[in-house]
Amino acid sequence: MGKKRQQVRQVKKTMRQVRPKGAAAAAAGGPQQKRQRERYVEAGGFLQGYSPESVIRLGYFGGAGVVLSLLIMVELILGPLSPHGLAVKIVAAAAWLTPVVILVSLVAPGVRLAFKDRKAQALVVQGQLLGASTVSTSRGLGMLMIRTRTGTEQYLCPPDKLAKVPGNVVNVAISVTPNLRYVRSVSVMGPRQMARPEPPVPEVLRRLQLLPVATPAALALAFVLGDDVTAFVPLTPDWAHAIAAGVVGLALGGAVFGVSYLYQKRLMKEAQALVPGGAT
Repeated sequence: MGKKRQQVRQVKKTMRQVRPKGAAAAAAGGPQQKRQRERYVEAGGFLQGYSPESVIRLGYFGGAGVVLSLLIMVELILGPLSPHGLAVKIVAAAAWLTPVVILVSLVAPGVRLAFKDRKAQALVVQGQLLGASTVSTSRGLGMLMIRTRTGTEQYLCPPDKLAKVPGNVVNVAISVTPNLRYVRSVSVMGPRQMARPEPPVPEVLRRLQLLPVATPAALALAFVLGDDVTAFVPLTPDWAHAIAAGVVGLALGGAVFGVSYLYQKRLMKEAQALVPGGAT
């Protein structure tokens, strides 16, 4: 009987020793995930992996959108098509700050890095190929995974540069820009023993590719429409009309944000379920 109690105490002691290890591992994963998010932002956010020329071109379109939004703001305050009442005019014009803020916050950092990459010398990264795919969560880009001396690195890469990458483990060398991490070239150093299989692209991945662009656009559209449509509806007094316009715009924008957040969580769960060992 005493021997059995001793065994039970030993099992409980072992369980207590195991639990902190799991907690420590989870705690260690926190800083690593935070660092990955920081690197994602530092490399241009959703513009990471695209060529500097295409990012600069996108910046020109974004700048045109900012100018158009500012002109509409001036029209809503001073123009003949503005709503009635000064307070209502200000609220209606302020709604157009939403697309301006979204464009500046999402596109401007990537454009700044793109101008740096045009003049910077590309870096050469060598390592062992761990995997490659012509699709990723970024639209129009594939993915390359390399084991280097410092650890495992993932690079978003144009699919045409992965055409000669084999399915077997070989050493590769890539030329990548230092800021946007745009892969300019991929060189294979070793025998190509087997072709790389390309599985069909899941529909959930195609939807994930659209979210970085569709979500901000829908958010800005909902806020502007809710605010400005209400601003042109005849209501009195002016202060109540202005408050109503702002509330409707915020409500529609918040609703779009909430729906997109839940939709993104569902898509991420479906995507993780496709990965071996992922969530079910």
